[in-house]
Amino acid sequence: MLKLTTNAAEQIFRAAKAGNMQGLALRIAATQGGEDNIIQYAVGFDEIKEDDVHINSKGVDVIFEPIYKELLSGTVIDYVEIEPNDFRFIFMNPNDPNFVPPNE
Repeated sequence: MLKLTTNAAEQIFRAAKAGNMQGLALRIAATQGGEDNIIQYAVGFDEIKEDDVHINSKGVDVIFEPIYKELLSGTVIDYVEIEPNDFRFIFMNPNDPNFVPPNE
């Protein structure tokens, strides 16, 4: 199932605090399509609904609608420095046709 890295969890906690969103879950939506069939993501803070898929990873409540379960299965969300002082969330999703596993 979906997991967060420690860096991603720490940044999510910071963002929730900065936006006064503590106590809310991180909601994820995913759509696949376009010419290259890539997966696009939307994230935000929201309350947990009864029919949500609910995962706790690194202390963060992560939720999404059941229709996204197959598309998000196996995804790891990380927070990395892309270029000097340019930090971003990345979604490492084996369901994305352009996914290349990171070298460890």
